[in-house]
Amino acid sequence: MKLHEFPRHPLTFGPSPVHRLARLTAHLGGAEVWAKREDVSSGLAYGGNKVRKLEYIVPDVLASGADTLVSIGGVQSNHTRQVAAVAAHLGLKARLVQEKWVPWDDPVNDKVGNILLSRMMGADVRLDPSGFDIGIRRSWEDAIREVEEAGGTPYPIPAGASEHPLGGLGFANWAFEVAEQEQALGVRFDTVVVCTVTGSTHAGMIAGFAALEELTGVRRRVLGIDASATLAKTTDQVARIARHTAELIELGRDLRDDEISVLEGWAGDLYGIPVDSTMEAIRLGAELEAMITDPVYEGKSLAGLIDLVGSGGIPRDSTVLYAHLGGQPALNAYHSLWA
Repeated sequence: MKLHEFPRHPLTFGPSPVHRLARLTAHLGGAEVWAKREDVSSGLAYGGNKVRKLEYIVPDVLASGADTLVSIGGVQSNHTRQVAAVAAHLGLKARLVQEKWVPWDDPVNDKVGNILLSRMMGADVRLDPSGFDIGIRRSWEDAIREVEEAGGTPYPIPAGASEHPLGGLGFANWAFEVAEQEQALGVRFDTVVVCTVTGSTHAGMIAGFAALEELTGVRRRVLGIDASATLAKTTDQVARIARHTAELIELGRDLRDDEISVLEGWAGDLYGIPVDSTMEAIRLGAELEAMITDPVYEGKSLAGLIDLVGSGGIPRDSTVLYAHLGGQPALNAYHSLWA
């Protein structure tokens, strides 16, 4: 099927806004930098990039007759909070497995931020001591079975919605949305910078921009900034999901290796733990643009953008689109960084 033929259940206000980061651009003294804001694109519990993915999954949920969305993430997962939001919006239940993906010793880590919001929205939240891994998790499979044994009808949504067969469609569509906004704004973005961990946001963009290239001949670089600290796993997962999504939307060719770019250098040693470049990027975004980023995802991708512009990895004549994926609710669990 072509992308426009897939059913989509709108969960956003419409196209996410795009705006120029004038003060950050001036400060960096290089490429022109803009942002596209998934953090303010939906009214469902502070939105974020997973809402866009779920727009393409919800029609399958409704067709399945499921009564419970079952998903998984870390204690401060943005994804599980968005699954809880969509469940509340649809009148369904949510069962969430929250694993200890981040070794962050904060006494309120499992009580504030995303997990607080999930509980407010009525989700059944279960803490699990297992550590970080982007793959399919036994604890999630156990939760699915437990819902069935209790008489419910579960709908499984893997971490980040990334391993879901439709998980890449939301950001394939994002690419086409960008192209429409370019026309309206009279600008063309030659480079897109995005955070990547479980991979389907980045992978969907790759497939979508490849489809646009086939239609228009315009080529864009999509630079994924690794925040997983498991580079090889993430790169493999991005490539696999991107190729699967490209097949789904009938791209008609294999993706080139140069279309799949996952860059290391800003994740630090462990997922979810900020490093000096993370904190400096968060500071610059906040002080120059009042654009709030988080220590887990967006602080790391913004750090990558800043360094790439400074080093010339993104040339001075580039026009860059920074994909802001959300994640600010988790800041409550990192309050000691600014104490």
